[in-house]
Amino acid sequence: MIIIITGATHTGKTKLAQMLLEKYKYPYLSIDHLKMGLIRSKNTNLTPLDDDKLTSYLWPILKGMIATAIENSQHMIIEGCYIPFNWRNSFSNQYLNDIKFICLAFSEAYIDDNFSDILKYRSVIENRLTDDVKVEELKRDNKYYIDGFSKVGEKVIIIKDYKKDIEMIMDGDL
Repeated sequence: MIIIITGATHTGKTKLAQMLLEKYKYPYLSIDHLKMGLIRSKNTNLTPLDDDKLTSYLWPILKGMIATAIENSQHMIIEGCYIPFNWRNSFSNQYLNDIKFICLAFSEAYIDDNFSDILKYRSVIENRLTDDVKVEELKRDNKYYIDGFSKVGEKVIIIKDYKKDIEMIMDGDL
């Protein structure tokens, strides 16, 4: 089983990946770690600010890793924001049957009611070196993921009650 976790910034993708790793003992790959390894090793001229270009750069690598893991009956959790909306077009049904997709986004009401907590827990798993996110930017990013993935028929878990919604994922049958 391959578990892909994507979604808007600050939604707890890394925390969820860590929780699933602990529950299932599946290895986990942070796309941000892959991105920074490629950038720091100078294997790309892209920078951490090139979000639009990073998805098209990283997806072929991730797609190959996913296919290889499935072909070898291996499990893996892949977490990060660089998953294209049309990711399913990269795989046949034979592969798709072994992929669980999870997309996280906050509702606008959740952001309004919990913005200070979102900032408080932003580095619960990984330290963020710079992070001056604003409410409107967070809302815009969440809307982008909700609209983009919903448009292609993907289910987006819109977080209204963080603890309850994450427990629902953890209690689900992957």
